[in-house]
Amino acid sequence: MFQNRAEALALVLPAALFAAAVFLVPVVILLSDGFRDPTGGFSLAAYIEFFSSPLNQAVFLRTLKLGAMVTVVSAVIGYAAAFAIVGLTPTMKGRMTGLVVLPLMISPVARTYAWIVILGRTGIVNQAFQALGISDAPLRILFSETAIFIGLLQLFLPLMVISLISALENMPKDAVPAARVLGANWFQVFWKVILPLTREGLVIGGTLVFTGSLTAYITPAILGGSKVLMLETLMYQQVSVANNFVAASVIAFILIVMSFAANILLKRVATARNKVRSAK
Repeated sequence: MFQNRAEALALVLPAALFAAAVFLVPVVILLSDGFRDPTGGFSLAAYIEFFSSPLNQAVFLRTLKLGAMVTVVSAVIGYAAAFAIVGLTPTMKGRMTGLVVLPLMISPVARTYAWIVILGRTGIVNQAFQALGISDAPLRILFSETAIFIGLLQLFLPLMVISLISALENMPKDAVPAARVLGANWFQVFWKVILPLTREGLVIGGTLVFTGSLTAYITPAILGGSKVLMLETLMYQQVSVANNFVAASVIAFILIVMSFAANILLKRVATARNKVRSAK
């Protein structure tokens, strides 16, 4: 047994060392810049300076807000779409799943530029609003939080739908009919049956969507421009314009912490809900 483990370790060790040298070490070096003072010692001055700026505070809260909103709306739409797809015939299910996956095969740059055509002053949305009499003049949708939200939602919604489709397919087929027979309404069926049984898919999808919304650069940069900054666009400005790698290191560390915190929070919520149900 020891010999087999040693052989397995010998096979894995080169790949692990390569991954650590190529991926882990550069990240650690980058993040360490934010914890150094000019003399090379440990310091939190860069983080204190970052959060003391009203602009940085606004950007941080905007990024957190948009990430949470995109995740919540993706979950609501994702459950409805996944539940409808799972109920189809195998042939139709495969086709609809393919349509959900199809946007992921298109470059995010092309998908984001398409929203400029749709949301612009002469775009389809403004033309429809004016034709319906909702607005006399074109609305300013581009370069706003609304445009970023729409772009991020369209960008990462397929990840949530795919995760929930997998979770719903693994759910017992008779769970929902049994709950309905026992007198539960559709809200009770979802809250007490579907949600607990698909919590793992929700955690995975929520983590992917929230993390993607925090770290996506192209969509906020194009749809938000320089007027509506998010942490990732602010980090790009700190590197390319201000040449401030310390501030970029601080932002990178904040994004990593927020991503891990979201995953832990979603797991805690799912686990806590499961414990409450078990205690009952």
